[in-house]
Amino acid sequence: MGIDIDPATILTPPVAASRWIAEHVDGPLALFIPEATRSEFSAFEQLGEEAAEGAGAVVFGDMGQEWTFGRLNRAFRLLMQKPVPPLVALGMTRYWRSEEGLQLDTGPFVKALEYATGKEAVVMGKPATAFFDAAMTMLGCEPSECLMVGDDIRGDIAGSQALGIKAALVRTGKFSESDLETGIVPDLLLDSICDLPAWWESRENVKT
Repeated sequence: MGIDIDPATILTPPVAASRWIAEHVDGPLALFIPEATRSEFSAFEQLGEEAAEGAGAVVFGDMGQEWTFGRLNRAFRLLMQKPVPPLVALGMTRYWRSEEGLQLDTGPFVKALEYATGKEAVVMGKPATAFFDAAMTMLGCEPSECLMVGDDIRGDIAGSQALGIKAALVRTGKFSESDLETGIVPDLLLDSICDLPAWWESRENVKT
């Protein structure tokens, strides 16, 4: 995208999940994630696409149009095996906005598996506390020193505020005016992230 940035400073759910898996999982991974994301887990043994047992963990992400009943049912069966493999969710976002409009994200599918199996997922993305903690560890800062900027009233705003991080909601992406009626109150409301530098400068001027 033409952004000059060190990849090591970018925290994604697969990065957080890989760290957790390295410490807690013994056995091959059953991956239910997009093809482009599979490379993030290349360091781990991976269960065959058709294997119906033997998973060390079931890793669940957003597969979009690739979801089928067969894939969901295979994940369900793997999670019903003994010993029980953990269900690792790459986030719990409910939906996002694609070029075609609003589209279901990972959260609804994870919830379906939790309901069917009676097991709770290990969440490695927003709004999980562990994800925000990992970001602050990378930055070397405390919640009071951070500002979360996002377009998801629950995953971004409520998730970060639960840790004492101030949160700015942008009126772009998946934002809807109805978000302001949820009872979740952002600390800052911006029309666009492009407005952030000007707001930050005005904040610094007030300080001085």
